[in-house]
Amino acid sequence: MTDQPTPSFETAFASLQQIITQLENSELPLEEALKLYEEGKRLSDICSQLLETAQLRVETLSSNTTMTDGETA
Repeated sequence: MTDQPTPSFETAFASLQQIITQLENSELPLEEALKLYEEGKRLSDICSQLLETAQLRVETLSSNTTMTDGETA
């Protein structure tokens, strides 16, 4: 894997959608289709990781809010 900076979720997701469209709507040579698939998998992994991180942040914020609300009640 290269040392590229991690794209934002929106950028990665848009690129992933473009790859899916290319794979679905064209008859690509096998090697090109495999390269697109590999890039799509990489982007999918990035999106998944970014979503997991966001979910953990929301859960942390929610538990902090619940604790704060519980302490003042």
